[in-house]
Amino acid sequence: MTEYKLVVVGAGGVGKSALTIQLIQNHFVDEYDPTIEDSYRKQVVIDGETCLLDILDTAGQEEYSAMRDQYMRTGEGFLCVFAINNTKSFEDIHHYREQIKRVKDSEDVPMQRVEDAFYTLVREIRQYRLKKISKEEKTPGCVKIKKCIIM
Repeated sequence: MTEYKLVVVGAGGVGKSALTIQLIQNHFVDEYDPTIEDSYRKQVVIDGETCLLDILDTAGQEEYSAMRDQYMRTGEGFLCVFAINNTKSFEDIHHYREQIKRVKDSEDVPMQRVEDAFYTLVREIRQYRLKKISKEEKTPGCVKIKKCIIM
């Protein structure tokens, strides 16, 4: 069985883990839990051939940048993830792509940009529901409380 090493890269908090877990477990994770590095395997059929995807979900935080060259050397394909609501994460994709090409010493590396809007969509749904409830209850809506003191 053919095995493919896929690496998921991008800034911290853009949804790399949520995207990976959705692919592997068909389950949506809507809470952010920073990843250092997680590895997943899944058997899939691609172009009629059964193969094994070895997916590496990488850390996006800058403090783990020293690990990047190593996983870029071993990866065969790359998903470069950015968040639709984070302009910096889109700009970071260019740097990831350039680093991958430098480490692989090739301009011809399988890479795909992935726009992740999961978190944005979940927030929009929550806001919609809150507005709907506020309208039904004829209340002014919700306020975000920054600090709560109990006496």
